[in-house]
Amino acid sequence: MAKLISQSPCAGLLPKTIGTITLSEIDPGLVTLVAPIDGGLAATSAALKAAIGVEFPEPNRVLGLGPRAMWCAMGQALVMGAKVPELQQAACVDHSDAWAIVQIDGAMAQDVLARLIPVDLRPSLFKRGHTARTLIGHMAGSVTRIGANTFEIMVMRSMAGTLVHDLEQAASNIAARSKLN
Repeated sequence: MAKLISQSPCAGLLPKTIGTITLSEIDPGLVTLVAPIDGGLAATSAALKAAIGVEFPEPNRVLGLGPRAMWCAMGQALVMGAKVPELQQAACVDHSDAWAIVQIDGAMAQDVLARLIPVDLRPSLFKRGHTARTLIGHMAGSVTRIGANTFEIMVMRSMAGTLVHDLEQAASNIAARSKLN
């Protein structure tokens, strides 16, 4: 019988540094999709706040630094890094193994992402704690600003290799361009 070995989505692919850009995998721990049932948003938000210290987020926002709640679609949020309490007015689905999350960090991170993501990531518009569901290359995913020059990119686990490849290619192009200037 074959012995299965648990691996992270980006096992063997990251970390990498390309020019001034660092790519690293993020392990968010437990990830739970929370979708309040009609009329249950206030009760769900209060229960999350009492149990893990973060409320249900507004659209395109992330709340919290340790345990956190990230908006991911209308009426849905991903709660990361904490066990979600029993919620009477929300559907909850374990997504812990569903996502590949890559952190991109460096002074040129925004330029790298501009080659892949059709979202205006200028800090005056896309501030820390902002998140967006968007295309990343040809994949559906999300981008979240977590620092001045730091972003988290999320795609479905099956797209981890493609995400890393696309980020490496874009970072290599930016690094080559910066050497010419």
